[in-house]
Amino acid sequence: MSEQVAPPPAPDAAQPPSAVQAPPPAEPQAEKSGSKKLLGIVGAIVVFLVVAGLKFGIGSAIGNFFNKDETAEAKAGDCIAELPEVTGTEEEKVDGAKVVECTSTDAVYNVVGRVDGQTQAQARSPEACGQYIKEGQEGYVYYSIEPGKTGYLLCLTKKA
Repeated sequence: MSEQVAPPPAPDAAQPPSAVQAPPPAEPQAEKSGSKKLLGIVGAIVVFLVVAGLKFGIGSAIGNFFNKDETAEAKAGDCIAELPEVTGTEEEKVDGAKVVECTSTDAVYNVVGRVDGQTQAQARSPEACGQYIKEGQEGYVYYSIEPGKTGYLLCLTKKA
């Protein structure tokens, strides 16, 4: 049996084309510069949003999102869950007031009126809910008004 040995290819001989060709080196550089541009644009937008948020009070908006006022949409005919007991002209800060179904056992107050665009001074006046609470009826005023701004007040009576 005879064996054959092929001589090594000459250094200047053409290589056979491979089945998989590598992309030209210019493409990865173009992709990197495109992604760098995109990161730069995204970074600029984030910086703009942070600066705008600080200037225009996004902290307050985020706080309101996480501490949602559950009575903000309350209207006459709705019911409110238990609130702290106050007497006379006392005032008490309330956290967690919420609108509930009037058939719920948590329903303690009926909303008999709502007044928007009120200041704290207007909400504290004896006339704030005068038109909604009948004479001889025990009434309560619940309001959500930031100092120096306007907000809403709810006129409440005990649920029968």
